[in-house]
Amino acid sequence: MKQTLTEKALLKILVIDDHESVLSGTVELLRKHYLDAEIITAINAYHALEQVSILQPDLVVMDLSIPKNMGVTARPDTGVQLLRTFMKNYPDLNIVVQSAHIRTLVRIKPEVDTHKGGFTVADKSLSTQEMLTRVDWALQGLTHTKDIKGIHSGLEIKPEWLKVLNLAFDEGLQDKAIAEGMSISERMVRHYWSKLQDALDIYPDQGKNIRIQTEMRARAEGLID
Repeated sequence: MKQTLTEKALLKILVIDDHESVLSGTVELLRKHYLDAEIITAINAYHALEQVSILQPDLVVMDLSIPKNMGVTARPDTGVQLLRTFMKNYPDLNIVVQSAHIRTLVRIKPEVDTHKGGFTVADKSLSTQEMLTRVDWALQGLTHTKDIKGIHSGLEIKPEWLKVLNLAFDEGLQDKAIAEGMSISERMVRHYWSKLQDALDIYPDQGKNIRIQTEMRARAEGLID
């Protein structure tokens, strides 16, 4: 799937975004820059997976806050999960993450680090020229993730810790229910909390609720929506 810039006429580019104005703007920008490229669009994760499977694009330009399917609320976690699937099933796929939620990529740092295709990020606040530069870099197979807060800080978060965070703060579960949902003991849940809080540099402080501190830091680091 890797493609060089000298082969622009052969390019297939998939743009994924559920906002019509952003989607059309990105498509227009890419059409002007890659005159002979085939531009494909998708507005949800299900449609995107289908398009990639059938059309095998050379480049994916995607937002992270997208819905799983029609009629479902858009969430950054949906885009993160879709990205994880892309990198697992298409290890050479060139990817540009164009989103206002790029900090959430810290959740999949190991996958980003080992991805073989081009991988760049473009915050939606970037200028048109800066955005196109990130696209060009991705097509050259380059990786550029310096804009992702925390991804180069050494912060390592295990999947089971993320699961605890999501069950606690997205679903509002207490430790007993978290243990049941993960098929582990409550003692193990408490162990995960301790390891997570240590990774986030959060420790008991008199007069402060450590769970609230953990939630605030986790959201600031992009670990939960």
